[in-house]
Amino acid sequence: MKRFFVSAGLAASVAGMTSIHAQSMQAGTSPKLWNVSANLRGFYDDNYSVSSAQKGSFGFEFSPSISANVAFGQTDIGVKYTFGLFYYLQRADNGLNPLDLTHTGDLWLDHAFNERWKLNVTDSLADGQDPQLVQGGAVVRVNGNNLGNRANIKLTTDWTKEFSTAVRYGNNLYIYSNNSNTNAANPSEAALLNRIEQNAGIDLQWHFAPETIGYVGYNYSWVRYDGNAQIAAPVTIIFPTPRIVQYFSSARDYNAHYGYLGLSHQITPNLTANARGGASIVDLYNDPVSPSTSVAPYADLSLTYTYRPGSYVQAGYTHNINSTDIATPSAATHQLTAYQESSTFYLDINHRFNSKLSATLLGQYEYSTYKDGAYGGNGDDQINASIDLNYQLNRHLAAQAGYNFSDLLSSIQGRGNARNRVYLGLSANY
Repeated sequence: MKRFFVSAGLAASVAGMTSIHAQSMQAGTSPKLWNVSANLRGFYDDNYSVSSAQKGSFGFEFSPSISANVAFGQTDIGVKYTFGLFYYLQRADNGLNPLDLTHTGDLWLDHAFNERWKLNVTDSLADGQDPQLVQGGAVVRVNGNNLGNRANIKLTTDWTKEFSTAVRYGNNLYIYSNNSNTNAANPSEAALLNRIEQNAGIDLQWHFAPETIGYVGYNYSWVRYDGNAQIAAPVTIIFPTPRIVQYFSSARDYNAHYGYLGLSHQITPNLTANARGGASIVDLYNDPVSPSTSVAPYADLSLTYTYRPGSYVQAGYTHNINSTDIATPSAATHQLTAYQESSTFYLDINHRFNSKLSATLLGQYEYSTYKDGAYGGNGDDQINASIDLNYQLNRHLAAQAGYNFSDLLSSIQGRGNARNRVYLGLSANY
C-alpha cells in the first residue's frame, strides 16, 4: 500500500509527498484548544494533467484550515479540516474550468481506559480532483469529486511488564465519480478502482528491555471492488470447456493473509530502528478464468536519527502489494492484472537551521511489477523528490518556497510522465 495520501496538488508543503512520519509530527500537535491557518501561494506546474501530453500553467493556491484539540482527563480528541482552492491560468485561457477544489478532514482520538488498556482511533477523509489525492488513481488527471477515506482503530493492552498485544482494524474506502463505462475496452476509473479495503490483525509483543521490543504478527485483509461494471472486453475460451468470459469489477476481489516478525530497538537516545518482515498469501478467488493463490514477500524497515532539536533523518524500505488502474487481460492466459507488487525506498530529512529557518527534503524511489494480465512481470519506475523551505517572519506569519519533481517510467506505452512544480508564498497561523 502507498504511504502518501492526504496531500493534494500543492496543498501541503511537499505537494503529495509528505511522509507518514512527518504528518504524525504535524497533525494535531498544537497545545491550543483551536488553531486557524492558511496558505496563499503562487505556483507553476509544468504537467497539471499528470499525463504524457504535458501541459503547463501558472496559478495560485489558497488553502485555509481549522483544527481543534480537546483533552478530557484520560481522553484526547482532535479534528482538522482543510479546504484547497487551486486556480490554473492556462485552463482559464483555453476556456476550461480553471478551478480544482479539495477537502480534507482528519479525526483522532486517544483514550486510556487505565494504565494497561489504551485505544487509538484515526480517520482521514479526502475529496478532490487531483489523482494523487486518492490512492491507486490513474496516471492522468481524474475529473470529478473523487473520495478516499481511511479509518483505523488500535487497542493496546499491557498484560505484564514483558508482554503486550496490539489489536487493530482498518477500513479504506475509495470512490471515483467518473463512472461512465460505455466501452469495456476502455473502462472508467470507477469501474477499475472503486473499492473497500478492510484489514484486521494482532501483534504479540515482548519487551526484552526498555529499549527493545520484539513481536510476531498476523493480518487478514479483504479487498472488494464494487464498481459493478465491465473492465475488459469479453473473450471466448475453448479449453477445457468452451465458454464466454465476462470481466467485471469484482473479478479482482482478493483475500490476503500476512504473517511477519518484527523488532523495534532504540540504539541510542536519538537513533531508533524498526524492522518487520514476512510474507503475504493472496487468494484471487474471484478470477473468472482461473482462481489462484500467490505468495509475495512483505517488509517494512526504517531508521530514524534525531541529530538536534527539530532536526531528524528517516530512511526506510517497504515491500508490499497494492491496487492498480491497469487490468488488461493477457492474450495468452486471459487472466486480468490483479495487483502490483511494489518495492519502495524513501528518505526524509527535516533540518532546522535556526529558530526562523527550516528545510525539508524528501525522496522516494519505487519499482512496481504487475501481477498477471497483459503486462504481467513488467514494471514501472517511479521517482519523487521535493525540497521545501520555511522562514518564520514572526509568530504568526511565515514565508515558504519549494520545488517538487516526479517521474514515472513505465513499460506501458503512453503511461509514463514527468512533472515539475515550484511555489512561493506565505503561511499564516493563529
